[in-house]
Amino acid sequence: MIEDGRRWYPVQTQPKREAYAVQQLNNQGYEVFFPRRLITVRHARRVLEREASYFPGYIFVSLDLTREPWTRVNNTFGVRSLVMVGARPAAVPTSFVEILRGHLDQDGRLPPLAPFQVGERVSIVNGPLVDLVGTIDRLDSGNRVRLLLELATGVLPVFTDTKNLSSIPQN
Repeated sequence: MIEDGRRWYPVQTQPKREAYAVQQLNNQGYEVFFPRRLITVRHARRVLEREASYFPGYIFVSLDLTREPWTRVNNTFGVRSLVMVGARPAAVPTSFVEILRGHLDQDGRLPPLAPFQVGERVSIVNGPLVDLVGTIDRLDSGNRVRLLLELATGVLPVFTDTKNLSSIPQN
């Protein structure tokens, strides 16, 4: 929780330099919130999970504009600038950051916002495989999922977008 007079301000970072900017701001004594999540990436025929920014290119810093020189934030390595409205930094609602912080898991990450979960049974509602039923095997970054479709000849893995799926109610 932040003290009276302090607000959360979004900071735009240099590309893929969020963690570096957080380290530099922490070294200067600023309280920083850097929401992260796990994503699945494919590299060299391997599927890996790695940590990524929940808001790519942005972090949040707690400031009291009446007591702290907020211009120092803009001169920090890894930072492009505070998000501004006119000549002043734009604050985000304190409840926004506090709600996000309340949803962090034990590793300090936010859970995915996917409307589906691994193991959930779904029906395809769009495309050439419409009305086929499958089980979600993997949630990839973005809105892609890997389904295991149950066909008469066996199980077929298929990649599709979540917008093409509909949940099947559990009995």
